[in-house]
Amino acid sequence: MPEKNSPGQPLVDIQNTRDTRNIAIDKVGVRGVKFPIAVLDRADERQHTIGDFTLTVNLPHHFKGTHMSRFLEVLSEHQKEVSVHGIPKILTALKERLDAESAHLEVAFPFFMKKAAPVTGKAGMMPYDCRFIAEANGSYDMVMEVVVPVTTLCPCSKEISERGAHNQRGYVTVQVRTKDHVWLEELIEMVEASASCGLYPVLKRPDEKWVTERAYDNPRFVEDMVREVAIALDGDERIVSYEIEVENHESIHAHNAYACVKRDKA
Repeated sequence: MPEKNSPGQPLVDIQNTRDTRNIAIDKVGVRGVKFPIAVLDRADERQHTIGDFTLTVNLPHHFKGTHMSRFLEVLSEHQKEVSVHGIPKILTALKERLDAESAHLEVAFPFFMKKAAPVTGKAGMMPYDCRFIAEANGSYDMVMEVVVPVTTLCPCSKEISERGAHNQRGYVTVQVRTKDHVWLEELIEMVEASASCGLYPVLKRPDEKWVTERAYDNPRFVEDMVREVAIALDGDERIVSYEIEVENHESIHAHNAYACVKRDKA
C-alpha cells in the first residue's frame, strides 16, 4: 500500500468525497478577504479603494466541502472587474468554477467625497462606509448600502430649554435596490439633506458657527430623520425598494435612539 501523498501519487481531494449526513449548506466560502477595488465616482469616474469581501456558494448535501482556494482564484482573475458592473461576472465565475447553483458576494469599503466647509470653503476628504451585496441564484439581485454620519439636534430639548439644546452624532444606514444607475454620492446627499446638519472634515470658526446654528434651526428626532429620508427615496423613480435605519448615539442618555422604515415600491 503506497504511503499517503507519496511521490507520483495524486493528492487526495477530500472536499470532493461524499458526505452521508444529507444536509445541504446554504452558504460556504471565505470571509474577511481584503482586495483592491474600483468604485464608480461621480467626480473622478473611478475611485480606487480597498474592499473587505465575503464570497460564498451553496453546497449540495452530497459534497463534504468546497474548494476555498477557488474563491480567491476567481477574485484574482477578475481584479480589473471588481466594480458594480463587474460583480455579475464574478458571481457567474464562482458558480461555474465551484459547480454551484447560487453564489453570493458582499464587499464593504470606505468611499471618500471631497467636501468643502460651508462658510470658508476649506475642503477635506469625508469617508463613508459603503457596501455592495449581490447574489446570483437563477436571477441577479444587487443591494447598495451607505452609512452616513450626521448631526441631529433634539426637538424636545430645544422646546423645553431656555439655553440651547442637546445634539448628537447619528448614523443613517440606507440600503436600496435600483432599476437604473444611482451614484453613491446621491444617496449620501439625500441623507445629509434630511439631517439637522451634515458633518464636515474641516471646520474653521465661522464654519462651526454656521454648523451650530444650522442644526439648531433644523431639530430632528430619529423619527423625523427616517421619514425625511424615506420621502427623498420615494421621490426617486430609479429606486425600487429601500430600508432605512437611523441610530442616534445620544449625548445625555445611556441608550441610543433607533428608527427603521422598509418599503418595496414595486
